[in-house]
Amino acid sequence: MAKGLPNLPTDALVAQHFAIEIGSVEIAQFSEVSGITSEMDVVELKENTPNGLVIHKLPGAPKPPTITLKRAKNSSKDLWEWHKAMLDGHVGDARKEGSVVLKDFEGGEIARYNFFGAWVSKLTTSTLKSGSNEVLMEECTIVCEQMERVS
Repeated sequence: MAKGLPNLPTDALVAQHFAIEIGSVEIAQFSEVSGITSEMDVVELKENTPNGLVIHKLPGAPKPPTITLKRAKNSSKDLWEWHKAMLDGHVGDARKEGSVVLKDFEGGEIARYNFFGAWVSKLTTSTLKSGSNEVLMEECTIVCEQMERVS
């Protein structure tokens, strides 16, 4: 068990300790990550039987997740360059592997979700407004072909 975990088995983990890795390199700090999902299509098979209509639910194709990252905008062009590779048709260069890493209170890894065949489909900068005292935010949408929990 990692050293920085809560002592009781019923203690919840805190959502604020996480990192994003692309190609085994931890990238910029993000304030929010969403879209860590595992989902499958459901196929319905309807049959007429002597006892009436029966509906069977069968597993269909897995649905790859879409990961959304949010951070304070800075001068880094790393996400833009990743996005631009796909815009320019460099599909092989744009597809990357990465991880969402959950950490304990001391920064030790406690869970890892690896994603594959990922690329930036959308970059959004928050509204620019004169006289504003708000931090300029950037949102990055990453589509991927597969995600798995490995630890």
